[in-house]
Amino acid sequence: MNLKVYVLVTGELCQGRPPGEVVEATLQGGASAIQLREKNLSGRELVDLACKYRQLTKRYGALFIVNDRLDVALAAGADGVHLGQDDLPARVARRLLGSKKLIGVSVGDVAEARKAQADGADYVGLGPFFPTDSKADVGEPVDLATLREVKEAVDIPVVAIGGIKAENAAALFAAGADGVAVISAVVAAPDIAGATRRLLAVAEGRGLSAKGE
Repeated sequence: MNLKVYVLVTGELCQGRPPGEVVEATLQGGASAIQLREKNLSGRELVDLACKYRQLTKRYGALFIVNDRLDVALAAGADGVHLGQDDLPARVARRLLGSKKLIGVSVGDVAEARKAQADGADYVGLGPFFPTDSKADVGEPVDLATLREVKEAVDIPVVAIGGIKAENAAALFAAGADGVAVISAVVAAPDIAGATRRLLAVAEGRGLSAKGE
């Protein structure tokens, strides 16, 4: 399960570009996981978009995760679903999805991470680490000490999220993050593939360069 560069795609931040084109550009840049994150689309629109994303991620060998909606994930043949603290409990989602689908859970501390693992989550998204405009009411920032504590407390991958970009991602990987989840740093970038490559370089310990290589 490669979660090093986990890109959440929402049409509102695509700068007027078709979301499908944005997804493909992130995959060309080396994104290892794509999450469909749309709050204002109908069920039919979500399934249509999810099916398009599923085709693209299969072509590039990346994971495809749907935010919140188990029904959409199943309809599109997604690899799994990501749940927030106010969504369907992971233990219930596991019963509905079976053992082969991935379940991610958003957490903010050690207790939530331990519960997510006990309930059957395959990975946790820990954050927010830095200020972000992508989601309102995200809660108090998480620090690197908490990241280290969560890594010690659970045996599943920990993906850092919240205001992350290439310039601040190295500290998160150094503290033990298995991956970073980003939205605007990639989706809203003028050069989407280049922004993704820069993150991938940091994830792989190659640092930053002008060309993201």
